[in-house]
Amino acid sequence: MYYIDNLETIKKYFKEIFESEEIRKIGDKLKQDYILLKQNNIELNGFEYDTEVAGYILDSLKNKYDIETLALRYLDLEISKFIQKEEKTEQLDLFSIIGEEKNTAEREKSILYVYCISKLYSVTMKMIEEQEELDLFKNIEMPTSKVLAKMQYNGIYVDKEELIEYGRKLKSEIEEKTEKIYNLCGQEFNINSTKQLGKVLFEDLKLPVQKKKKSGYSTDVEVLEKLREEHPVINEILDYRQLMKLNSTYVEGMIPYINSKTNRIHSFFHQTVTATGRISSTEPNLQNIPTRFEPGKQLRKAFKPEEGNIFIDADYSQVELRVFAHISQDENMINAFKQGEDIHREVASKVFNKDIEEVTSEERSKAKAVNFGIVYGISDFGLGEQIKVPRKVAKEYIEEYLKKYSGIKKYMDKNNEEAKEKGYVTTEFGRRRNVPELKSQNFMVRQFGSRAALNMPIQGTAADIMKLAMIEVEKQIEERKLKTKLLLQIHDELLLEVPKEEENEVKEMLKKSMEQIVELSVPLIAEVSTADNWYGCK
Repeated sequence: MYYIDNLETIKKYFKEIFESEEIRKIGDKLKQDYILLKQNNIELNGFEYDTEVAGYILDSLKNKYDIETLALRYLDLEISKFIQKEEKTEQLDLFSIIGEEKNTAEREKSILYVYCISKLYSVTMKMIEEQEELDLFKNIEMPTSKVLAKMQYNGIYVDKEELIEYGRKLKSEIEEKTEKIYNLCGQEFNINSTKQLGKVLFEDLKLPVQKKKKSGYSTDVEVLEKLREEHPVINEILDYRQLMKLNSTYVEGMIPYINSKTNRIHSFFHQTVTATGRISSTEPNLQNIPTRFEPGKQLRKAFKPEEGNIFIDADYSQVELRVFAHISQDENMINAFKQGEDIHREVASKVFNKDIEEVTSEERSKAKAVNFGIVYGISDFGLGEQIKVPRKVAKEYIEEYLKKYSGIKKYMDKNNEEAKEKGYVTTEFGRRRNVPELKSQNFMVRQFGSRAALNMPIQGTAADIMKLAMIEVEKQIEERKLKTKLLLQIHDELLLEVPKEEENEVKEMLKKSMEQIVELSVPLIAEVSTADNWYGCK
C-alpha cells in the first residue's frame, strides 16, 4: 500500500474514476457529491444508486431517509452505537473552501457509512425490484438526481440592487396599507397581533364571528376570506399580509441566499419530500413565489439571465387534466383534448346543459373548479365553499359531471376498490404510494385516504412526465454541446438560461422534448416563451 501526497495527482485519479460512465457510482446524497466534485472541475458520471432515493422509492410516506435511519430500518443496525453524536450541520455552502483534515472518529464514521451503503444497496435494490419499481428507480429517479444536482450548481442570477429596491417599494406599500386599515377601523393597533386584530374586527366593528379559540378570535385566512363582503377593511388586511410576507420571506429572507462568489441563488432541489413524486425546493423555496398577486409576480423581475443570454420558459398546459383523461379513458374528455377545445368550457357545457358557445365566463370558472376539484377528491361542501354556492348545488354539479363523464366515475370507483385491496396505488410509471389511511377506524382519515388514492396516480404521473422531460432536455443540451443551462423546475414549468445564438434551436428542442417524451391518449402541449427576466416569461 502506498500514499499519494500530491494533490494534483490525486485529482487526476479522482477525475478518471468519477468521470467514467463505466464505473458505476453508489453512495449517499450523490447530489452533494456532484457539487463538491464539480467545484474541483470533476464531473460525476455513472449515477447508479443513492441510499436516500432508494429509501424514498420503497416508502414515500416516511419523512427521514438519512443513512442512520435507513440502516436501522433495513439492516437492523443502530449506527449511533458505534459513532460519536455530532451537532447538526447546515446544508452544504456552495463554492466554499472545503478540505480540513478528518480526525480518527470521522474516518471511522466514513468507513461505517461505506459499509452501510454497500449493504443497503444489496437489500434495497432487491426490494425495489420486488415492488416492480426498478425501471422507475433506474430510468427516472437516478437520472433526475443528476439533473437536480446540475440545476443547483447552475443557480439563477439575481440582481441584488433591484431586489433591494423592490423591498423599498414593498415597505412603502405596506405603510400605505397600514394607514388605510387604521382609517377604515377608526383606530391604530398592531395589525400583526391576532388578539388586537380580533378585538377590532369582532368587538369594535361587530363583524360576525367565524371561529373562536381559547386564546381568542381566529383571524386566519380562511376566516378573513369569509368576511370579504362584510367590510372593505378585510381586503386591505389580506393584501397587507401578502405584502408583509413578500418582504420578509422573499426580499429580506432571500438576500442572504445570493452567493457572494456567483451572484446567483443556488436553491436546493429535493426529490424525496412529497408522496406524489413532485420535486420541492428550499433555501430558498423558488417554487412558491406568489404569481396570482401582482406585487408578488413583480418580484420575478429581479431574476435575470446574465449578459448575452435570455430566459426560455416552457409550461405544460393542463398536464394533470390530460393525465386524468388518459388514465380514466373517458371518451368525452379525450375527444375534447384531441380537438383542442377549452376543457373548462367543454365541461361547463356538459354540466350546465347548454351549447359551448353559450357558456359564460362565470360558468367556465365554476366548471374549472369542478374539474380540478374532482382530481383532488373535493367534497360537495368544499366545492360549495370554493365557488360560493350552496352545498346542495355543488353536489348537483359533481353528480352532473360524473354522469356526463362516466369514464371518470368508473375509474374513481375501480381505483378506490383496488387501493383498498392492494393497500397502495401507482402511477403510470410504477411509482407506488401506500394508502394505510383506507383501513383507519376514523372516517376523516379514511376520506383523506380516498382522496390520496384518487389524486396520487394523476399528480404522480404528471410529476414523472416532468422528470422524464427534464432528463431529456439535459440529455439534448449535452449531446448538442450547448451552453444553455436548465435553471428551475416550478411545478409544470421549466426555466432555461440560453445564449441568444442558441435561442431558436433551444425553443424547438424544448417544445419537442416536453411534448413527445411520452405518448398518452391525448396530446401533451408545452407553451414556450422568451424574456429578459423571469417576470416576462408567460
